[in-house]
Amino acid sequence: MRLSLLCVSILIVLAPACGGAAEFRGLIEPHRVIKIGSPTEGILEAVNVDRGYIVWKGQILARLQSGVERANMQLALRRAQMEGSIKGKQANSVMYQAKKARIERLYKKQMSSPSEMEEAEANRIISDMQYKEALENKELAELDYKRNVEVVKRLTIFSPVSGVVVERFLSPGEYVKDQPVVKIAEIDPLNIEVILPAAQYNSVKEGMQATVVPEAPEGGKYTAMVKVVDRVIDAASGTFGVRLEMPNHNYRLLAGLKCKVIFPFK
Repeated sequence: MRLSLLCVSILIVLAPACGGAAEFRGLIEPHRVIKIGSPTEGILEAVNVDRGYIVWKGQILARLQSGVERANMQLALRRAQMEGSIKGKQANSVMYQAKKARIERLYKKQMSSPSEMEEAEANRIISDMQYKEALENKELAELDYKRNVEVVKRLTIFSPVSGVVVERFLSPGEYVKDQPVVKIAEIDPLNIEVILPAAQYNSVKEGMQATVVPEAPEGGKYTAMVKVVDRVIDAASGTFGVRLEMPNHNYRLLAGLKCKVIFPFK
């Protein structure tokens, strides 16, 4: 957790509360901010979101040009669905198995020669191998289809989180290489960052609940839970950082606001 001079400068015990509770100034921040790019280089075909858009996890944010890749995927799908070769090889295998059994019966009655018996066995083995090869080819075709599906997926940019688009960096027609396409802030839950004096270190525990009062224009009182207590105290200021997590269903609260955090110290 960053302990900036700005954060330290706003560290104020606002009021010793009754029952030992105390108020400190904090800052409401997004749970995380992510810059999202593409794992594959290419030209953007479409960008479906813009600044201020609410997006959901798994939503398509943008697509790269993928005409050739999609055509290859459809071709691979057609190959994976073809079963004519398998049915033909299977029919041959059944036929040669029956023929071999018939010749074997005749051979036992001394009505066929050893060479006919050997030929029937060889044909049975070959037909079985051809049927097995047809099954293996179908399996390879199915794997090739799955590979092509993944290629197309890599040309589609999905949102890894639900949140709000903070910035769009690129537009359709631009080339994507190492730069992000959009930046998304996850704001449910929200993080509450607060700096406390070292004297309170043993009073704050992970899992403790505190009351958060956002500044105007929000107001109101909300419950947050302590998620992180820094293990290092800043020697220069004699303070340590605490991070709380607060639900923000329907994105009611804004990130970036200052707030009061009331800890129920005993």
